[in-house]
Amino acid sequence: MCGIAGYLAFGGIPHEADTLDRMAERLAHRGPDGRGFWRTDGAGLAHTRLAIVDLETGQQPLRDAGGAVLVANGEVYNHLELRAELQREGFRFRTRSDCEPILHGWRRWGMDLLARLRGMYAFALYDPAERQLLLVRDRLGIKPLYYLIEGGVLYFASELKALIPALRHGPRIEPAAVGRYLQSNFSSGRQTAIQGIERVLPGEAMLVRSDGTIRRCRYWRPPPCTNVRPLPLDEALDRYEILMREAMALHLRADVPVGIFLSGGLDSSTLLALGAGLPDGPTRAWTVSFQDASVHDESAVAARLAHQARVCHETVGLDERRLLGRLPHAVWATDELMGDYAMLPVSFLAEAAARTHKVVLSGEGGDEVFAGYGRYRPPWPRRLLRAFRHPGTGGFRTRPALPPGLARRLLVPELAGAARQWRAPFREAWQDAGESCSTLGRMQRVDLDTWLPDDLLVKVDRQLMAWGVEGRVPYLDHRVVEFGLQLPDRLKVAGRRGKILLRRWAERRLPAEVWQGRKRGFTVPVRAWLQGRLLARLAEILPRTEMARTLLRPGAVERLARAHRQNGRHTQILWSLLVLAVWHRALIERSGEPPPLDLQPEDYLAS
Repeated sequence: MCGIAGYLAFGGIPHEADTLDRMAERLAHRGPDGRGFWRTDGAGLAHTRLAIVDLETGQQPLRDAGGAVLVANGEVYNHLELRAELQREGFRFRTRSDCEPILHGWRRWGMDLLARLRGMYAFALYDPAERQLLLVRDRLGIKPLYYLIEGGVLYFASELKALIPALRHGPRIEPAAVGRYLQSNFSSGRQTAIQGIERVLPGEAMLVRSDGTIRRCRYWRPPPCTNVRPLPLDEALDRYEILMREAMALHLRADVPVGIFLSGGLDSSTLLALGAGLPDGPTRAWTVSFQDASVHDESAVAARLAHQARVCHETVGLDERRLLGRLPHAVWATDELMGDYAMLPVSFLAEAAARTHKVVLSGEGGDEVFAGYGRYRPPWPRRLLRAFRHPGTGGFRTRPALPPGLARRLLVPELAGAARQWRAPFREAWQDAGESCSTLGRMQRVDLDTWLPDDLLVKVDRQLMAWGVEGRVPYLDHRVVEFGLQLPDRLKVAGRRGKILLRRWAERRLPAEVWQGRKRGFTVPVRAWLQGRLLARLAEILPRTEMARTLLRPGAVERLARAHRQNGRHTQILWSLLVLAVWHRALIERSGEPPPLDLQPEDYLAS
């Protein structure tokens, strides 16, 4: 797990020598254990290292005998198997790094290498002989990768803020992405919220040549629904256990101890049960506890599960002041414009884990792959009505945070117009899934293409890496994903219950309070916060911010706060505006400068 950055200049254009150093400096939190550079005429690579595998000789950039150079972020879990195969064919290795097989595999198999990799990764491989740069992101988008073309040079990096030094005129917002964020709390598609900076998409490879030509290909997509076949429950349970135990064994490969974030819910409890039977299973677990009666607290259940698994357990107690005081730092760390409330407790979990561990397991992906969300099983009349009113996604992902009238009253015209197009990524993903998919299968695929990589995985990667911790997500092993998506609907959903297969597996291995419980999510008491003092302070401070002056209509925040005080209906948009103002201050106005670790958001915005 690391940070990567670099550039390729087109057509011999001169390049500013210190830009790469400044880009690497912005990624120091991702790699506190070392920093490496490689430069030649017209190209350069940088790497900041978090040492997980091959602690002594795994420094990057890595080079092969032919001169190709690699920087990589993440983990190739099947590196031992790839190494053995390549050694049998005569390739010689200089390190025990999990990333060196990428270099030799590229020599041996070319683009066919990508189908052989099993893991989470983003990497850049430069071939001086061909003067070409290969940028690759893992299948599910677990690891981030961004690029920018500016002044005849292509730059790339693991985070948005690392590319800000390459922007000639400084960072400016991209209205289309900001509009999508305001409507759904995150933004999908190739565009990011900073003009000119784009995402390498999940499962995508980009081949960039020094003459400026760029070829893109998607080397992996979710499997087609046409392969779905009748499957007896017992056979599905056996297949699930084989795949998950294999995935867990791979995800536990590390030269450092591995811990686990344990919520007490079905997904993380299942991972704990699977890992407890393996020799290198998790050694420690962390759980959040909220000092707020309005939030469901699963810390007691988690503590009992950890005790039964003989794993050390730590509860991280949080209250309103601690959580809100972490908001500016958490938004800066998140990097993307994304308003998921859970970024705050995850930041504290990462801080606690970082005291003893560099690697933790987390349960992201279980709901998308095995259909756990309530939105996958809406009452059919409601879904049909939404489909009729908002065609394109079968009634799925149709509810905006800002209805058209409110958007016009709140946002400046350009942003209000952009916000109307917020559903485009969801419609595209729905169409890509194909009509052969069931409605449930199409919903899952929409979330796998949008919500998962652009919200949940952003949260996990950035909040953990801000503390030098690697998050691993076994449910997103691509073989597990392919298995889960191709299950018959009856093994995913029954009536108002989701994740049927996982519940049946857990019946014999976990307490009933885990597998019988309903899906609760990572709840944070934002509604309770946005009353009284905080609401009054936001109504006072937000209108004075640069964000409000450029993006909102005069008096909009004050009117919104008054309405919320009366009816309590605008929690989501008030929170989105608060996060947007903090993000704008950190990324746009201050070009990625980190805020203090503990500072109330209204004080940060007033500073």
